[in-house]
Amino acid sequence: MDKGIFVEGLKNRTKIFAIDVIHFYNELEKNETVRIIGRQLIKSTMSTAANYRAACLARSKNEFFSKMSIVVEEADETYFWLLILKETRFAREEGVSVLLDECMEIVKIMSKARANIYKN
Repeated sequence: MDKGIFVEGLKNRTKIFAIDVIHFYNELEKNETVRIIGRQLIKSTMSTAANYRAACLARSKNEFFSKMSIVVEEADETYFWLLILKETRFAREEGVSVLLDECMEIVKIMSKARANIYKN
C-alpha cells in the first residue's frame, strides 16, 4: 500500500474514532461521574487524532517521534477511560467493546509506527 494512502487512512480513522466516541458519550446516561470521565475521554480521543495529524507534518524524525509518543499516550488514556466506563457499568458492554477494540488497534498501529522511526 502506498505510504500516502496509508497515512491519509489513519488520519481519517482517528478522526472517525473521535466522532464515534463523542456519539457514544452523548448516548450515556449522565451523572457527575460520567461527565467527568466523559470530558477526559473526549479530550484524549480528540488529542489522539489531532496529534497524529501534527505528527504527519513533522519536520524531522525526532519531532515525529515526539508527536507519535503523544499520540500513543493519548490513545492509551482513551483506552483507560473506556475501560473505566465499562467496569463501572456506566456504559453497556456491547456499546463500549467495539470502541475498546478500535482503540487498542490504534494504540498498536501508532506504537509500531513510533518504534519503526529509527529503523529506516
